[in-house]
Amino acid sequence: MPQLMEANSKSGPVLVIGAAGLDVIAHLSGGLKTGTSNPAKVRTSYGGVARNVAENLARLGQDVVLLTVTGDDQTGNQILAHTENAGVDTSNSIRTDIFPTGFYMGIVNKKGQVELAVDDMRIISCLTPEELEKRKGLFSSASLIFLDANLPEDTLKAAIGLARKNKVRLCADPASSSLAPRLLPHISGLFLITPNTTEAGILTGGEFVSSDRKAAMQVARHLVNLGVEIALITMAEFGVCYATSATSGQAPAIKTLVVDPTGAGDALTAAVIFALLNDMDIDEAIKLGLSAASLTLRHEGTVVPDLSLEKIYDQLLV
Repeated sequence: MPQLMEANSKSGPVLVIGAAGLDVIAHLSGGLKTGTSNPAKVRTSYGGVARNVAENLARLGQDVVLLTVTGDDQTGNQILAHTENAGVDTSNSIRTDIFPTGFYMGIVNKKGQVELAVDDMRIISCLTPEELEKRKGLFSSASLIFLDANLPEDTLKAAIGLARKNKVRLCADPASSSLAPRLLPHISGLFLITPNTTEAGILTGGEFVSSDRKAAMQVARHLVNLGVEIALITMAEFGVCYATSATSGQAPAIKTLVVDPTGAGDALTAAVIFALLNDMDIDEAIKLGLSAASLTLRHEGTVVPDLSLEKIYDQLLV
């Protein structure tokens, strides 16, 4: 199988651009009832798709620069301090008092499925094309760029333009079904895209259920035909379908008792990126990604604090 990273020989850090925020996750004690208070076990952790990917990469030993925006508040202080302690360079991130630090709240049922979620990511609007231009040196020195679709559309366009100008491979995550359309104008030329089944349907104009591996494979191939180098469709408990111009395949999920679903997809993405940067082929990369996701599903939090390559491989042997 060809080495998919061979065209880019840069050895700099991964530049991760997008959301950071506080996650509040409520695990319901019973069924969700609207119009009243629901008994639940509530936990908080630091989240945001881009921030989660950055922390996972750093814990795997990858040099990472995170470009995000947080409020000039205590939550912002805590998020940046935690992320820096994990090994991520956050020195180029933006602080502002215009909006509070980003916030996500999810309500999870006993099966580990999200029943309802809300977020307040107004602050990401402060990550403007002008702010990217001030930091354009980050693009020229990066070995790879990852971004999430929380970015405003003009900022997304500017980030992709800078990545392509500097000939740096670009990975993207749709982040949610409501944000996925922002990636539509930029599909062609992406190195890696990691939508779930709903997001993948939006990106390709179709609709299919998460258990339909045949349909997922067709969608992955369709994304490759549109210009994506690696299309990876995450299917929750049904695993992953993926395609490149040279190959395609399916990989089953690792049987896991779900403690907390938040962050599992971000762990998978980070582990796949790490594997590809270290010259592993796509099949091995997918295995590592699924193992990292499984570890995260069993952890009551967004990122496994002692995540390591050894821990990921140990999980594969269980």
